[in-house]
Amino acid sequence: MHNEKSIVKAEVEEESEILFLPMDKVTLFIKEYPEWLDYIFRLYHKRFEELLDIINAIAFKKVDERLLNLLGKKSEISQSKTIIITHEQLANELGTVRVVVSRLLKQLEDSGKLKLGRNKITLSDSI
Repeated sequence: MHNEKSIVKAEVEEESEILFLPMDKVTLFIKEYPEWLDYIFRLYHKRFEELLDIINAIAFKKVDERLLNLLGKKSEISQSKTIIITHEQLANELGTVRVVVSRLLKQLEDSGKLKLGRNKITLSDSI
């Protein structure tokens, strides 16, 4: 918005289409179309709420709870009980180290909540 390079990083989990607008068009859209500005503010509001949820989870939830929540969300998004992901990727998303995620996943497997495979996790029906 202020002619600065964005530091946002994004990863898609399914086939996606991205639309880039030149800066001069963004400014024009904001001036000419109030709906566009409303859309932008709604997006910022949604992202801010997500950020607050993440901060709350980090501050008040254990890593195992956060891991189960993340796996549940990924399962919901992919509409599959099998999630293709590495322990390292999960650790990065949770802001922890791979060895912690591997240990927790093994404990969850031992308790029957999931089954581990090479670069995949299959959730049981109880999750």
